[in-house]
Amino acid sequence: MPTINESYFLQNQPKPTSNTGQNMLGKDDFLKLLITQLQNQDPSNPMDDREFIAQMAQFSSLEQMTNMNNTIQKFVDVQTSQSLVQFSELIGKEVKWVQEVDVDEYRTELQYNDNKVQSVKVEFDGTIRILLDNNRWIHHEQLTQVSAVKENQPANPPSGDSSSEETAE
Repeated sequence: MPTINESYFLQNQPKPTSNTGQNMLGKDDFLKLLITQLQNQDPSNPMDDREFIAQMAQFSSLEQMTNMNNTIQKFVDVQTSQSLVQFSELIGKEVKWVQEVDVDEYRTELQYNDNKVQSVKVEFDGTIRILLDNNRWIHHEQLTQVSAVKENQPANPPSGDSSSEETAE
C-alpha cells in the first residue's frame, strides 16, 4: 500500500503570513457597505441589477472561502490528533532507529540503535517526537523498524552494531 510522505501534510507546510491589520475587510464589513450603498442610492438612478448581482456573488464567494478555510483548519486539527494516537501505539514496543554519526571531518555513517518506546508527543509545529527508554527524544522519521517486545529480553538491550547493517549511499 503506498504511503504519503508526512512532509506533504498541511501542518508541515510553512504557515502563510496573515494580515490582521485595519486594512482587511471581512464579510460583515462587505455586507455593511452593500446595505449602505443600497440605502443611499439615488432614487432617480437606482443601482444596476447586474452590479447588485455581481456584488452578491462576490459576497457569496467570500463566505464560501471562509467556510472552506474553517473546514480545512478543523481537518488539520483532526489529522494532528490522529497522528498522535497512531504513534501512541508504539509505546512499549521495540524500535530500531537510525542516526548519523560523524566519523571524521568529512564523513558520516549511519548508526542503528535498538530501544523501547516510553512516550510520544506532538511539538507545537506538529512534529511527532518519541521518547526512548534511554531518555532520548528522536524524530519519528528516524524510525526504521518496529517490533513487539520479546519475552525474557532485558529492558534496555545493547545498541545494534552499525557495521552489521548495510547503508545505502
